[in-house]
Amino acid sequence: MYTDPKNKKFFKTAPDKNAPQEQRGTNRPLQDSREASSRPPQDSRETANRPSQEQRTPGRPAQNRMEEQSPVQNDQAERTGSPDRLEGRNPVLEALRAGRAMNKLWVAKLDGGRVDPIVSRIVAMARERNVLIMEVPRITLDQMSETHNHQGVIANVASHDYVELDDIILRAREKGEAPLLLLLDELKDAYNLGSILRIADAAGVHGVIIPKHRSIGLDSLVAKASAGAIEYVPVARVTNLSQTISALKEDGFWVAGTDAQGTIPYNKADLKGPLLIVIGSEGEGMNKNIREKCDFLLSIPMSGNVNSLNAAVAAGIVVFEAQRQRTAAKS
Repeated sequence: MYTDPKNKKFFKTAPDKNAPQEQRGTNRPLQDSREASSRPPQDSRETANRPSQEQRTPGRPAQNRMEEQSPVQNDQAERTGSPDRLEGRNPVLEALRAGRAMNKLWVAKLDGGRVDPIVSRIVAMARERNVLIMEVPRITLDQMSETHNHQGVIANVASHDYVELDDIILRAREKGEAPLLLLLDELKDAYNLGSILRIADAAGVHGVIIPKHRSIGLDSLVAKASAGAIEYVPVARVTNLSQTISALKEDGFWVAGTDAQGTIPYNKADLKGPLLIVIGSEGEGMNKNIREKCDFLLSIPMSGNVNSLNAAVAAGIVVFEAQRQRTAAKS
Protein backbone atom coordinates (compact mmCIF):
# COMPACT_ATOMS: atom_id res chain seq x y z
CA MET A 1 0.00 0.00 0.00
CA TYR A 2 1.23 3.53 -0.58
CA THR A 3 0.20 4.70 2.87
CA ASP A 4 2.88 2.80 4.75
CA PRO A 5 5.77 1.56 2.61
CA LYS A 6 7.16 -0.45 5.55
CA ASN A 7 4.39 -3.02 5.21
CA LYS A 8 5.85 -4.08 1.84
CA LYS A 9 2.47 -4.76 0.27
CA PHE A 10 2.04 -4.54 -3.45
CA PHE A 11 0.36 -1.50 -4.97
CA LYS A 12 -3.09 -2.04 -6.39
CA THR A 13 -2.62 0.70 -8.96
CA ALA A 14 0.90 -0.10 -10.09
CA PRO A 15 1.39 -0.82 -13.80
CA ASP A 16 2.75 -4.07 -15.15
CA LYS A 17 6.34 -4.37 -13.94
CA ASN A 18 7.26 -6.04 -17.22
CA ALA A 19 6.23 -2.95 -19.14
CA PRO A 20 9.17 -1.09 -20.71
CA GLN A 21 10.49 1.86 -18.74
CA GLU A 22 9.99 4.10 -21.76
CA GLN A 23 6.41 4.59 -20.57
CA ARG A 24 7.67 7.14 -18.06
CA GLY A 25 9.58 8.86 -20.81
CA THR A 26 6.35 10.24 -22.26
CA ASN A 27 6.32 12.87 -19.53
CA ARG A 28 9.56 14.68 -20.18
CA PRO A 29 10.72 17.13 -17.49
CA LEU A 30 11.70 19.71 -20.13
CA GLN A 31 9.50 21.05 -22.91
CA ASP A 32 12.25 22.16 -25.25
CA SER A 33 15.05 20.28 -26.97
CA ARG A 34 17.78 21.15 -24.48
CA GLU A 35 17.29 17.96 -22.49
CA ALA A 36 17.08 15.60 -25.45
CA SER A 37 20.78 14.88 -25.35
CA SER A 38 21.04 14.80 -21.56
CA ARG A 39 18.62 11.94 -20.94
CA PRO A 40 19.41 8.65 -22.67
CA PRO A 41 16.65 6.14 -23.47
CA GLN A 42 15.64 4.08 -20.45
CA ASP A 43 15.20 0.38 -20.19
CA SER A 44 13.95 -1.85 -17.42
CA ARG A 45 17.41 -2.01 -15.84
CA GLU A 46 17.59 1.71 -15.24
CA THR A 47 15.07 1.83 -12.39
CA ALA A 48 17.50 0.15 -10.02
CA ASN A 49 20.29 2.59 -10.93
CA ARG A 50 18.56 5.97 -10.95
CA PRO A 51 21.19 8.71 -10.84
CA SER A 52 21.04 11.11 -7.92
CA GLN A 53 20.18 14.78 -8.48
CA GLU A 54 23.85 15.74 -8.18
CA GLN A 55 24.75 13.31 -10.98
CA ARG A 56 22.11 14.80 -13.26
CA THR A 57 23.30 18.35 -12.77
CA PRO A 58 27.10 18.20 -12.32
CA GLY A 59 28.83 21.30 -11.08
CA ARG A 60 25.77 22.72 -9.35
CA PRO A 61 26.37 24.12 -5.85
CA ALA A 62 24.65 22.58 -2.86
CA GLN A 63 20.96 23.52 -2.88
CA ASN A 64 19.97 26.36 -0.57
CA ARG A 65 16.83 26.47 1.51
CA MET A 66 13.71 27.94 -0.07
CA GLU A 67 13.20 30.57 2.61
CA GLU A 68 14.57 31.86 5.90
CA GLN A 69 12.69 31.04 9.05
CA SER A 70 11.19 33.99 10.91
CA PRO A 71 10.40 34.32 14.62
CA VAL A 72 6.70 34.44 13.73
CA GLN A 73 6.98 31.06 12.01
CA ASN A 74 8.72 29.62 15.05
CA ASP A 75 5.81 30.66 17.22
CA GLN A 76 3.26 29.28 14.76
CA ALA A 77 5.11 26.01 14.35
CA GLU A 78 4.63 25.22 18.04
CA ARG A 79 0.91 26.07 17.99
CA THR A 80 -1.40 23.14 17.42
CA GLY A 81 -5.16 22.97 17.56
CA SER A 82 -7.63 20.26 18.48
CA PRO A 83 -8.34 17.65 15.78
CA ASP A 84 -12.04 17.60 16.77
CA ARG A 85 -12.66 21.36 16.72
CA LEU A 86 -13.71 23.71 13.92
CA GLU A 87 -13.88 27.49 14.25
CA GLY A 88 -15.23 30.14 11.90
CA ARG A 89 -18.12 30.35 9.46
CA ASN A 90 -16.51 28.82 6.34
CA PRO A 91 -14.89 25.79 8.04
CA VAL A 92 -18.11 24.90 9.88
CA LEU A 93 -20.36 25.51 6.86
CA GLU A 94 -18.20 23.39 4.54
CA ALA A 95 -18.03 20.60 7.13
CA LEU A 96 -21.84 20.48 7.20
CA ARG A 97 -22.02 20.55 3.41
CA ALA A 98 -19.51 17.70 3.18
CA GLY A 99 -21.53 15.59 5.63
CA ARG A 100 -18.89 15.49 8.35
CA ALA A 101 -20.21 14.19 11.68
CA MET A 102 -20.88 17.07 14.09
CA ASN A 103 -21.64 16.59 17.77
CA LYS A 104 -22.18 20.10 19.15
CA LEU A 105 -22.37 23.65 17.84
CA TRP A 106 -21.70 26.78 19.91
CA VAL A 107 -23.14 30.02 18.50
CA ALA A 108 -22.70 33.53 19.92
CA LYS A 109 -25.86 35.21 21.19
CA LEU A 110 -26.86 38.16 19.06
CA ASP A 111 -27.50 40.61 21.93
CA GLY A 112 -29.43 42.88 19.57
CA GLY A 113 -26.80 42.77 16.82
CA ARG A 114 -27.30 42.15 13.11
CA VAL A 115 -28.17 38.59 12.05
CA ASP A 116 -25.39 36.98 10.03
CA PRO A 117 -26.94 35.08 7.07
CA ILE A 118 -24.12 32.52 6.96
CA VAL A 119 -24.44 31.77 10.68
CA SER A 120 -28.22 31.45 10.23
CA ARG A 121 -27.63 28.91 7.45
CA ILE A 122 -25.19 26.98 9.66
CA VAL A 123 -27.74 26.82 12.49
CA ALA A 124 -30.49 25.68 10.10
CA MET A 125 -28.30 22.92 8.62
CA ALA A 126 -27.18 21.80 12.08
CA ARG A 127 -30.81 21.54 13.23
CA GLU A 128 -31.64 19.37 10.23
CA ARG A 129 -28.89 16.98 11.36
CA ASN A 130 -30.03 17.00 14.99
CA VAL A 131 -26.82 18.65 16.18
CA LEU A 132 -26.93 19.99 19.74
CA ILE A 133 -26.84 23.81 19.44
CA MET A 134 -25.72 26.01 22.33
CA GLU A 135 -26.24 29.78 22.29
CA VAL A 136 -23.60 31.35 24.55
CA PRO A 137 -22.20 34.84 25.18
CA ARG A 138 -19.46 35.83 22.75
CA ILE A 139 -16.97 36.02 25.61
CA THR A 140 -17.48 32.29 26.17
CA LEU A 141 -16.44 31.60 22.57
CA ASP A 142 -13.47 33.95 23.03
CA GLN A 143 -12.32 31.79 25.93
CA MET A 144 -12.87 28.55 24.00
CA SER A 145 -11.24 29.69 20.76
CA GLU A 146 -7.90 28.27 19.64
CA THR A 147 -7.67 30.34 16.47
CA HIS A 148 -8.76 33.63 18.10
CA ASN A 149 -10.96 34.20 15.05
CA HIS A 150 -14.09 32.12 15.68
CA GLN A 151 -16.53 34.56 13.97
CA GLY A 152 -19.23 33.57 16.46
CA VAL A 153 -19.24 29.85 15.61
CA ILE A 154 -17.38 26.85 17.09
CA ALA A 155 -18.21 23.21 16.37
CA ASN A 156 -17.21 19.93 17.96
CA VAL A 157 -16.74 17.40 15.14
CA ALA A 158 -15.37 13.95 14.48
CA SER A 159 -11.61 13.98 13.96
CA HIS A 160 -10.68 14.38 10.31
CA ASP A 161 -9.97 11.10 8.54
CA TYR A 162 -6.78 10.57 6.57
CA VAL A 163 -6.98 8.73 3.24
CA GLU A 164 -4.98 5.84 1.80
CA LEU A 165 -2.58 7.10 -0.86
CA ASP A 166 -3.38 4.30 -3.27
CA ASP A 167 -7.07 5.26 -3.04
CA ILE A 168 -6.23 8.86 -4.00
CA ILE A 169 -4.34 7.68 -7.08
CA LEU A 170 -7.00 5.15 -8.04
CA ARG A 171 -9.69 7.84 -7.82
CA ALA A 172 -7.71 10.13 -10.17
CA ARG A 173 -7.15 7.37 -12.72
CA GLU A 174 -10.81 6.34 -12.63
CA LYS A 175 -11.63 9.89 -13.74
CA GLY A 176 -9.19 9.52 -16.64
CA GLU A 177 -6.78 12.09 -15.21
CA ALA A 178 -3.01 11.94 -14.67
CA PRO A 179 -2.56 12.08 -10.88
CA LEU A 180 -1.22 15.37 -9.50
CA LEU A 181 0.01 15.11 -5.90
CA LEU A 182 1.72 17.41 -3.42
CA LEU A 183 4.21 16.07 -0.88
CA LEU A 184 4.97 18.35 2.09
CA ASP A 185 8.38 17.68 3.61
CA GLU A 186 7.92 18.24 7.38
CA LEU A 187 5.75 21.35 7.15
CA LYS A 188 5.11 22.66 10.67
CA ASP A 189 3.06 25.84 10.21
CA ALA A 190 -0.71 25.35 10.43
CA TYR A 191 -1.36 28.45 8.32
CA ASN A 192 0.89 27.16 5.51
CA LEU A 193 -0.77 23.72 5.50
CA GLY A 194 -4.25 25.25 5.51
CA SER A 195 -3.31 27.62 2.69
CA ILE A 196 -1.84 24.76 0.65
CA LEU A 197 -5.06 22.75 1.07
CA ARG A 198 -7.03 25.77 -0.17
CA ILE A 199 -4.68 26.12 -3.16
CA ALA A 200 -4.82 22.37 -3.87
CA ASP A 201 -8.62 22.44 -3.96
CA ALA A 202 -8.67 25.41 -6.34
CA ALA A 203 -5.99 23.95 -8.66
CA GLY A 204 -7.46 20.45 -8.92
CA VAL A 205 -4.70 18.65 -7.01
CA HIS A 206 -5.82 15.08 -6.37
CA GLY A 207 -4.24 14.72 -2.94
CA VAL A 208 -1.64 15.87 -0.41
CA ILE A 209 0.93 13.70 1.37
CA ILE A 210 2.34 14.54 4.81
CA PRO A 211 4.60 12.53 7.15
CA LYS A 212 3.28 11.03 10.38
CA HIS A 213 6.12 12.56 12.39
CA ARG A 214 7.74 16.03 12.53
CA SER A 215 4.81 17.63 10.71
CA ILE A 216 1.64 19.55 11.46
CA GLY A 217 -1.50 17.42 11.20
CA LEU A 218 -5.13 18.21 10.41
CA ASP A 219 -6.46 20.27 13.31
CA SER A 220 -8.62 23.32 14.05
CA LEU A 221 -5.91 25.81 13.07
CA VAL A 222 -5.36 24.12 9.72
CA ALA A 223 -9.10 23.89 9.13
CA LYS A 224 -9.53 27.61 9.80
CA ALA A 225 -6.65 28.55 7.47
CA SER A 226 -8.03 26.30 4.72
CA ALA A 227 -11.42 28.13 4.73
CA GLY A 228 -13.17 24.77 4.44
CA ALA A 229 -10.94 23.20 1.79
CA ILE A 230 -9.86 20.60 4.35
CA GLU A 231 -13.20 18.88 3.70
CA TYR A 232 -12.50 18.35 -0.01
CA VAL A 233 -8.76 17.67 -0.43
CA PRO A 234 -7.73 14.09 0.49
CA VAL A 235 -4.69 13.98 2.78
CA ALA A 236 -2.56 10.84 3.16
CA ARG A 237 -0.24 10.38 6.13
CA VAL A 238 2.77 8.12 5.52
CA THR A 239 5.54 6.75 7.72
CA ASN A 240 8.50 7.28 5.39
CA LEU A 241 8.56 10.00 2.73
CA SER A 242 11.64 8.66 0.99
CA GLN A 243 10.21 5.18 0.52
CA THR A 244 6.88 6.66 -0.59
CA ILE A 245 8.66 8.67 -3.30
CA SER A 246 10.48 5.55 -4.50
CA ALA A 247 7.20 3.65 -4.70
CA LEU A 248 5.56 6.44 -6.68
CA LYS A 249 8.47 6.47 -9.13
CA GLU A 250 7.98 2.77 -9.73
CA ASP A 251 4.34 3.55 -10.45
CA GLY A 252 5.27 5.98 -13.22
CA PHE A 253 5.39 9.30 -11.40
CA TRP A 254 7.89 12.06 -12.06
CA VAL A 255 9.06 13.86 -8.92
CA ALA A 256 9.66 17.62 -9.03
CA GLY A 257 11.19 19.45 -6.08
CA THR A 258 10.91 23.19 -5.45
CA ASP A 259 14.21 24.80 -4.51
CA ALA A 260 15.78 28.26 -4.65
CA GLN A 261 18.71 26.80 -6.62
CA GLY A 262 16.56 24.69 -8.93
CA THR A 263 17.92 24.11 -12.42
CA ILE A 264 14.64 24.31 -14.37
CA PRO A 265 12.26 27.31 -14.33
CA TYR A 266 8.84 26.09 -13.22
CA ASN A 267 7.19 27.26 -16.46
CA LYS A 268 9.72 25.40 -18.65
CA ALA A 269 9.05 21.95 -17.17
CA ASP A 270 6.51 19.49 -18.50
CA LEU A 271 4.04 19.07 -15.63
CA LYS A 272 1.29 17.21 -17.49
CA GLY A 273 1.92 13.53 -16.66
CA PRO A 274 1.65 11.69 -13.31
CA LEU A 275 3.48 14.13 -11.08
CA LEU A 276 4.53 14.51 -7.46
CA ILE A 277 5.52 18.07 -6.45
CA VAL A 278 7.63 18.31 -3.30
CA ILE A 279 7.39 21.39 -1.07
CA GLY A 280 10.03 21.90 1.62
CA SER A 281 9.45 23.01 5.19
CA GLU A 282 9.57 26.57 6.48
CA GLY A 283 13.16 27.71 6.90
CA GLU A 284 14.58 24.23 6.35
CA GLY A 285 13.53 23.53 2.77
CA MET A 286 13.70 19.95 1.52
CA ASN A 287 15.74 17.40 3.42
CA LYS A 288 18.84 16.27 1.55
CA ASN A 289 17.63 12.70 1.03
CA ILE A 290 14.30 13.97 -0.32
CA ARG A 291 16.04 16.42 -2.67
CA GLU A 292 18.21 13.62 -4.04
CA LYS A 293 15.07 11.59 -4.80
CA CYS A 294 13.70 14.32 -7.07
CA ASP A 295 13.96 13.81 -10.85
CA PHE A 296 14.44 17.56 -11.32
CA LEU A 297 14.37 20.74 -9.25
CA LEU A 298 12.14 23.66 -10.16
CA SER A 299 13.05 27.30 -9.65
CA ILE A 300 10.76 30.32 -9.46
CA PRO A 301 12.52 33.33 -11.03
CA MET A 302 12.29 36.42 -8.81
CA SER A 303 13.39 40.00 -9.36
CA GLY A 304 12.61 41.65 -6.01
CA ASN A 305 14.79 42.43 -3.02
CA VAL A 306 13.42 39.63 -0.83
CA ASN A 307 14.65 36.52 -2.59
CA SER A 308 12.39 33.97 -0.89
CA LEU A 309 8.80 32.72 -0.85
CA ASN A 310 6.90 30.89 1.84
CA ALA A 311 5.85 27.29 1.27
CA ALA A 312 2.22 28.03 0.40
CA VAL A 313 3.07 30.72 -2.18
CA ALA A 314 5.67 28.50 -3.86
CA ALA A 315 3.20 25.62 -3.97
CA GLY A 316 0.53 27.85 -5.50
CA ILE A 317 2.76 29.10 -8.30
CA VAL A 318 3.85 25.61 -9.33
CA VAL A 319 0.51 23.78 -9.05
CA PHE A 320 -1.38 26.43 -11.01
CA GLU A 321 1.23 26.16 -13.78
CA ALA A 322 0.67 22.40 -13.76
CA GLN A 323 -3.08 22.97 -13.98
CA ARG A 324 -2.61 25.45 -16.85
CA GLN A 325 -0.58 22.93 -18.83
CA ARG A 326 -3.07 20.14 -18.20
CA THR A 327 -6.04 22.28 -19.21
CA ALA A 328 -4.25 23.42 -22.38
CA ALA A 329 -3.45 19.81 -23.30
CA LYS A 330 -7.14 18.89 -23.18
CA SER A 331 -8.21 21.68 -25.53
